[in-house]
Amino acid sequence: MTVTALGVPSIRSVTAIPDGVPADGPLRDTFGRVARDLRVSMTDRCNLRCTYCMPAEGLDWMDGDDILRPDELSRLLAIAVTRLGITNVRFTGGEPLMSRNLEGAIAAATALSPRPQTAMTTNGIGLARRAAGLKAAGLDRVNVSLDTVDAAHFARITRRDRLDDVIAGLAAATAAGLAPVKVNAVLDPVTGLDDAVALLRFCLDHGYQLRIIEQMPLDAGHSWRRDKAIDAGQILGALREHFDLAPDTAPRGSAPAQLWRVDGGPDTVGVIASVSSAFCSACDRTRLTADGQVRSCLFSREETDLKLLMRGGADDDAIEAAWRAAMWAKPKGHGINDPGFEQPTRPMSAIGG
Repeated sequence: MTVTALGVPSIRSVTAIPDGVPADGPLRDTFGRVARDLRVSMTDRCNLRCTYCMPAEGLDWMDGDDILRPDELSRLLAIAVTRLGITNVRFTGGEPLMSRNLEGAIAAATALSPRPQTAMTTNGIGLARRAAGLKAAGLDRVNVSLDTVDAAHFARITRRDRLDDVIAGLAAATAAGLAPVKVNAVLDPVTGLDDAVALLRFCLDHGYQLRIIEQMPLDAGHSWRRDKAIDAGQILGALREHFDLAPDTAPRGSAPAQLWRVDGGPDTVGVIASVSSAFCSACDRTRLTADGQVRSCLFSREETDLKLLMRGGADDDAIEAAWRAAMWAKPKGHGINDPGFEQPTRPMSAIGG
């Protein structure tokens, strides 16, 4: 079996902290945004092979020695929460349920003071048998990636016949109290508009909150094409043929989804228009990859290596300063719509959602 080899993004130097970077207080950038939401990738591995994410043969996975050790991750979580003002921690992948340290990482985060809110984004494979344990470890809620409820469509998109496992995982998450249970969908260019209608009906029937996400240029093969992707206008148009949608009046804040009340409410559906209507000006996220790199933006082409600092003997002050410098340099926006846009070297599975 062959795998797709990935390039290595450039690593930002941390030997000199730029003048003007705040030494304390919240985690700010030069545009006045404050990062309070930390996305933690537990692994780059995944047990699905979604067509918009990776090739059928998989990728060149990180070596075990490159992944943060449990003690290293716990240390970075403590710095993020107690020194940098992080209030929300989301565990992602790849597929986070493939990490042996997942429950331990959740417990480490929720043991901190002040306790952050914790969430996880998962494809749902294996969630049915672990949902109760994740709740016991301190997980507050879960987002489950599900692009269709049509079994044939699911098998074609994911290259795996595992729809029943995902459905069982959703039910188990509800039973465990991981509420609200949200469903994240990226629509297939061919069947997606029909899938969106069926997905919304499914979510309304089961009490899940559907969030439909525009496909972004984060695939390993760099095959994303704007003219092939379904945008927010098409999504709303398809849904309006079957449902009455009205804008939700609640303040959106930094939430990526624009909410719409369905048939008068209270149920809502969210559309995340990452490409067609970017919301970078309200972004409050900082990202930590499974191998200990800080990324200021999902589409960053530079990273700051905190693992190297830790393994080189750096103290918490130095790690905090490097993290602050990385976020201070956060760009104004992801630049997808700029003429000179370049897709990041890492695919989504190696960055974390």
